[in-house]
Amino acid sequence: MGFPVGYTEVFLPKLFVHTLFFLGFIRNIIFCFFQYLGLSDFLETDVIWVDSTSTRIIENPPVSALLIREILPVIKFQDLVGDGEPPENCAVCLYEFEGGEEIRWLRNCKHIFHRACLDPWMDHDQKTCPLCRTPFVPDEMQEEFNQRLWAASGVGDLYSEYSSIPGL
Repeated sequence: MGFPVGYTEVFLPKLFVHTLFFLGFIRNIIFCFFQYLGLSDFLETDVIWVDSTSTRIIENPPVSALLIREILPVIKFQDLVGDGEPPENCAVCLYEFEGGEEIRWLRNCKHIFHRACLDPWMDHDQKTCPLCRTPFVPDEMQEEFNQRLWAASGVGDLYSEYSSIPGL
């Protein structure tokens, strides 16, 4: 017994493996050529899955997300630069902030995120900062937020209908 010295049962023939390496080499040459010509933006190097749940846009976001968006207005990054030392990049996508980009500045924890990064988080009924888990809604606004959420849900209207029925 022991380990075989020669591998006679190879799953992929050498010709097939060499062909794959050659095609990869040709691919790299084409990428370098396009980059040299300044056309690298036309090449799509990332794989995009159509069925991916992360790329789906929720058509009807929760009511809480819509109310939180009203509380956390969209501002331009250049308008925030004067307020202390803002972070250099978004903690969600890790891209650097630029002057004209739309951001959301969280009032409780003072974190900032790209609008496009934070809105999908809220659409999945998340009510806390993705970085530190501090609630989006400031404590002084929580009562008003709860009342507006209750009114928007329509449960109060349903309750008032049942309470007006005699005998109940």
